[in-house]
Amino acid sequence: MPRVNRSASIAIYLRRMMQFPQMDFEFALWQMLYLLISPRRVYRNIFYHKQTKNQWARDDPAFVVLLLLFISVTAVAYGIVYKLGVLGTLNLILFMGFVDFLLVGAVVATIVWFGSNNYLVQQQIHSANQAVEWAYCFDVHCNAFFPVFLITYVLQFFFIPIVTQSGWMPLFVGNTLYMAAITYYFYVTHLGYNVLPFLRHPEVFLFPISLLLILYAVSLVVWFNVSKRVLNAYFP
Repeated sequence: MPRVNRSASIAIYLRRMMQFPQMDFEFALWQMLYLLISPRRVYRNIFYHKQTKNQWARDDPAFVVLLLLFISVTAVAYGIVYKLGVLGTLNLILFMGFVDFLLVGAVVATIVWFGSNNYLVQQQIHSANQAVEWAYCFDVHCNAFFPVFLITYVLQFFFIPIVTQSGWMPLFVGNTLYMAAITYYFYVTHLGYNVLPFLRHPEVFLFPISLLLILYAVSLVVWFNVSKRVLNAYFP
């Protein structure tokens, strides 16, 4: 996509984030539900979207707006439990929403966008040049981040009394939460790029899971409680 068109698309997308009545929140909630029970169905729907809108990426920011809202509510809950006060809770909302989700997502999307277009795109003879849209890479991140959010933000919240303790059970529960979340992130990411017909070897997005399993086993052996370390970093 040319830089001018890309900038115009981003500007239009940002304007739509302020137009709440025009957003399809019901469809965004449907996508969130099926990302948990049948993520392949979400990407089948995205394939149909390509046929009708001639782009892979969403043109409706409802999914991002809803996820930011859910993150903000969760941050308030953490702020109450850890007694952060009003300013501390506001800072936590900004950090979780704009750093954890948006900034990290933009960095991940940029890396994958660059790598996919340079190493994974397979051009077809007698067809127009194909390219992975940056906005679609960001959409894939958003999809993959949602189950991560539910596991490591929401579910972890209810396990705080357990994972912050010492012992084998807190270690196992805390590390299993993060292993499950990150594994699901790579799985949903793989599904997102697997639907693109012009990409070769989309299975590369599954390769980090093998390393993750090794790190998970090592963390249990050396008694490195990931959940406890993360919570201590956020709430020293």
